[in-house]
Amino acid sequence: MNDSIRQNLIDAGCDEDFIRRFEDCICDRSKCEKLLAQHRRELLDEVHEKEDNISCLDYLVFMMKKEGLK
Repeated sequence: MNDSIRQNLIDAGCDEDFIRRFEDCICDRSKCEKLLAQHRRELLDEVHEKEDNISCLDYLVFMMKKEGLK
């Protein structure tokens, strides 16, 4: 695997275990695409979870202002 692909995987938040699994399937394009799609889904799940956390905080701030708490 060339350095730019490795760096791209690192930049995408992939750990060394993921990078090794990716290297193992580099000859099988379909397998690599599935692996990348799985990682993308996991990242997106994390984003959605954080969005839910932010919504809860926003609601708390709203309620505090509504009830006059500072």
